[in-house]
Amino acid sequence: MTKGSLVGSIVQDLGLDIKRLKSGRARIFTEDSREYIGLNVDKGTLIVKERIDREELCAQVSPCSLHFQIILENPMELHRIDVEILDINDHAPVFTRKEIHFQISELAVPGARFSLDSAHDPDVGLNALQKYTLTTTDYFTLKELSRSDGTKYVEMVLQSPLDREQEEELKLTLTAFDGGSPQKSGTVKISVTVIDANDNTPAFSQSVYRISLEENAPIGTVVLTVSATDKDKGSYGEVTYSFSQSSGKDLDLFRIDSNSGNIYVNGLLDFERSKQYELNLEAMDKGGLTDNSKVLIELTDVNDNAPVISVISFSSPIPENCASDTMIVMLNIKDTDSGKNGQIKCSVNSDLPFRIKPSSANFYTLVTDELLDREKISEYNITITATDEGSPSFSTSKTLNLKISDVNDNAPVFQRQSYTAYVMENNSPGVSVLSVKAHDKDSGNNARVSYFLEDILVNGVSASTYISVNAESGEMNAVRSFDYEQTKEFSIRVKAQDGGNPPLSSNVSVRIIIQDQNDNAPQVLYPVQSGGSVVAEIVPRSADVGYLVTKVVAVDVDSGQNAWLSYKLQKATDRALFEVGLQNGEIRTVRQVTDKDAVKQRLTVVVEDNGQPSRSATVTVNVALADSFPEVLSEFSDFTHDKEYNDNLTFYLVLALAVVSFLFIVSIIAILSVKCYRWRRERMFYESGANLPVIPYYPPLYADGTGTLKQVFNYEMCGTSDSRKSDLKFVRPCSESIVSLDAGGTQTLQYMQENKDICREVCCLRLAPSMSYSKRTQENYIAVLKLNPKRRCCLMGLIFLV
Repeated sequence: MTKGSLVGSIVQDLGLDIKRLKSGRARIFTEDSREYIGLNVDKGTLIVKERIDREELCAQVSPCSLHFQIILENPMELHRIDVEILDINDHAPVFTRKEIHFQISELAVPGARFSLDSAHDPDVGLNALQKYTLTTTDYFTLKELSRSDGTKYVEMVLQSPLDREQEEELKLTLTAFDGGSPQKSGTVKISVTVIDANDNTPAFSQSVYRISLEENAPIGTVVLTVSATDKDKGSYGEVTYSFSQSSGKDLDLFRIDSNSGNIYVNGLLDFERSKQYELNLEAMDKGGLTDNSKVLIELTDVNDNAPVISVISFSSPIPENCASDTMIVMLNIKDTDSGKNGQIKCSVNSDLPFRIKPSSANFYTLVTDELLDREKISEYNITITATDEGSPSFSTSKTLNLKISDVNDNAPVFQRQSYTAYVMENNSPGVSVLSVKAHDKDSGNNARVSYFLEDILVNGVSASTYISVNAESGEMNAVRSFDYEQTKEFSIRVKAQDGGNPPLSSNVSVRIIIQDQNDNAPQVLYPVQSGGSVVAEIVPRSADVGYLVTKVVAVDVDSGQNAWLSYKLQKATDRALFEVGLQNGEIRTVRQVTDKDAVKQRLTVVVEDNGQPSRSATVTVNVALADSFPEVLSEFSDFTHDKEYNDNLTFYLVLALAVVSFLFIVSIIAILSVKCYRWRRERMFYESGANLPVIPYYPPLYADGTGTLKQVFNYEMCGTSDSRKSDLKFVRPCSESIVSLDAGGTQTLQYMQENKDICREVCCLRLAPSMSYSKRTQENYIAVLKLNPKRRCCLMGLIFLV
């Protein structure tokens, strides 16, 4: 604020009169000699006496206040005045240096950090320094950090490797911003110089140099100049040349200038001794990095006359079983030179089963020297050399290609002594198992191989029910789908037969190994899950951390990683109390048991195998946190009634209830219908007064036994002594006719076609408690049975079902 600006009114704030200010000679007293605030006695106001700089006065202290007193006399009064100085954004962030220089090696790894200067802003609050930004670059990012006192500083972090060969120097700008309005900022330049590293090897201009040179070239002749370049700078880019020691004796014939790369002839060259030279070059920089190249030097002959070889007759092919001394080639060799230079010596390679026989002047024949074998060598490149006796001598060579024809003297041979194939179980029939291959050293039809499956038994059945083989290709296919749990492996034999006359054959054993698939879920062995009583593991409340509660034991009938089981805690009453060992299934406590923990704890553990896709099973473990068994019984009496229902279980319970209810209603209706039907029939016969035969009377104390009603029924009766209610059961089949008794004597009635099912029915007569074995009861029962033999009155089974 400018000088003279109003700060406040002490007349209003202190309740003083202007006259009192004047009469009391009001004045300001400060503890230091500098007064920033003045008093206008005439108006009773405080004004800015001297321009105030908060940063100079209080630096970073906030809030910033001026403290002074107003003194009045007659009577004496003292009033304390506090004036708070508010900050404005009158300073921009400033860096100490104008430019920061870094020298960073191009081998610096990403993540390397470089400290940057911090900017200074004397303002406070939002007007103080708030953030930094760095010029966008692919190589560096800016990381902003804070010190313990709250001040901020920044580091430059290397994000991607530097490459001096692409960019030798980077120019960046670091900007600091405050939070004032308007916002102010300060910048500093950052210069990054990339220091070269020996990260580039020298490179020859060609991987192979080829040059042609006459054999009579004099010593000192420049053969060629090689060159290699290195992208590095300074000493790392300086390249020297040399021959590798692997060049051998050729090093004596040539030399190389280490700086220029010129290769010179350093010895006498001889075409007859060597037609070609191979030199291995090496280029090395000052850092020890190297590159290699080759120089192939072809010598040209300067000889002017050489023997001439002419082929008069040549027999090819010849059978491999031909006899020794069989003539193959007839030659004519001549040399235009004279004297010793025209005298010819003819020869053939000594490692071949042939020899040269002179026939007459300038005529030679090539004959076999031993038995041939086409399977070892099917053709020969026979080089015939004619050499004169000159000095230096000249020679001529001629190569003939001799083919050997085949006879069937070799049986097929499989590529392996035995085969092993791996088939994934649950395969689809027809899937390819493997392909066997046999090779016959013969040719043509003698080498045409066919494949057959030997009819042997595998697990008691023919091998053809497991595997089939393609006669032409040898490809073997599965005939059925395999099950690893039933058959883990089996062996068969395949025969390979050639097409010769007579044919030759060989056998090979094939082992088929069934690989396991994850088609079986884990099975929990312990704890056993049952629908009966609840079994709980008891954990004392004094158990330490890591206390072994129980162990979940599970198995998987699969094998390999499909049977590797892992255990996880899926649900728990208190997840912070228990943990399950991932590999061993051990359930342990992870903290001390407290009194606040519930006595009843239910854990759901998931057992999962390692197959792809994996299969799993779940098991519920009940845990009781108690120190005594009676406490467990009292708490776990209603454990099985916890309301944790499975949705599927609820569905099946509702469905079962509906079915039972339906059966019960149907049974009641059926019982009522039968009762009504029986009552109506009995009433009808009571009214008819028919003359029915008499059944003999049995005493009521008849306990248990069997009897016979003469010529009528065979029955079995069970009764209880001293009981007013007994049952009759008819369990034996009747004969093809029924005998009826009447007053006039015995008469046989034919069993009617419509009533023939009576012999296969079981009929129960439930006698009322109020009735005894009276003559009237027996008459009514036989009457009902005769007129209604098809009636099914045994309803007790249906009632028991309901």
